[in-house]
Parts: sequence; C-alpha cells; structure tokens
Amino acid sequence: MDTDRIDYQKLLQESLRDALRGAVRKVLAQVAEEGLPGEHFFYIGFRTDRPGVVLPRFLRDQYPEEMTIVLQNQFWDLEVEGESFSVTLTFGGSHQRLTIPLHALTAFADPSAEFGLRFDGGLEAVPTVGEAAPLTAVPENAKRPERSERSERSEPAAGRSGEVVPFDPSRRK
Repeated sequence: MDTDRIDYQKLLQESLRDALRGAVRKVLAQVAEEGLPGEHFFYIGFRTDRPGVVLPRFLRDQYPEEMTIVLQNQFWDLEVEGESFSVTLTFGGSHQRLTIPLHALTAFADPSAEFGLRFDGGLEAVPTVGEAAPLTAVPENAKRPERSERSERSEPAAGRSGEVVPFDPSRRK
C-alpha cells in the first residue's frame, strides 16, 4: 500500500456509494411519511450477513447471504432512522419485522420509473436504467408488474440480438 499517495479512485467510489445510499434513504423516508405515490414500487436487495441486519431466523436460514424484498402493496410501519430502515412484511402468512442498514444494500430499483442502483463490487452504486434487481425473495401478496408497452418495444425482435445501427440523417431510403 502506497501511503505517499491519495487514492482518489477509492475516495470517489466511497463518496458516490454514500451519496446514492443517502438518496435511497431520502426516498424511503418520503415513502414512510407520505406513502408510495402513483404506480411506484421498490425492489430492495441487501446482504443478510452484514452487521445490523435484523430478520427472523427462518429468513436468515433461507437467505444466508442476500435477499430482495418488494415494497409495493402490502408493507407496514416503514421507518427510517439514522443509517437503517425497518419495515414489516408478510412471510409464511405472518407479519415479520426486518431492519436493514443502508450499508447492507446491494440493489435498489423502482421499475415503474425505470430507475435502479446496484451496490456491488468494482465501481459501486452505478445507476442503471430499465433493469430491476434480481428477485430472490418476495413477500406474500406482492404483485409483479406487467411489462409496459415501452419496455416491450425497446427489446430486440425475436431471433435478433441487439445491434448498433449508425444514424446518418443525410441518407434517405
């Protein structure tokens, strides 16, 4: 380790990650106070093995490393305090309280807004558009959204892979 140099790359990565987790915190605090507006809903991925994560033993046993929850139709008592949030969800027919520190987040997505963040290796917390976090655990009664016409149109036709086509406005067919 070179102690004679400032590691700007590392500082920028940490600052970006902290800023984007702060944005997630603000969104969750707003939803805790006002409820989910319109068609918004969230996929929230997190590491279950991080310090401060509180969840029932059966969930920790089922998801020893990572899980994803959905905040959409049925969630209760969302609270944001300091650097964590807590929420009550239904698993196995009973309400369960989860507490998730922001440092445990691996993904946050709002598919209705085509917005997502990934907090994983490399350059962390890189914003993504149009891709939700992979679903690993869903509370009961959570509805999966139907794909919008816009997202269906943006996919390549069957049998074709995505390709870049140069645009030349002076060329006419």
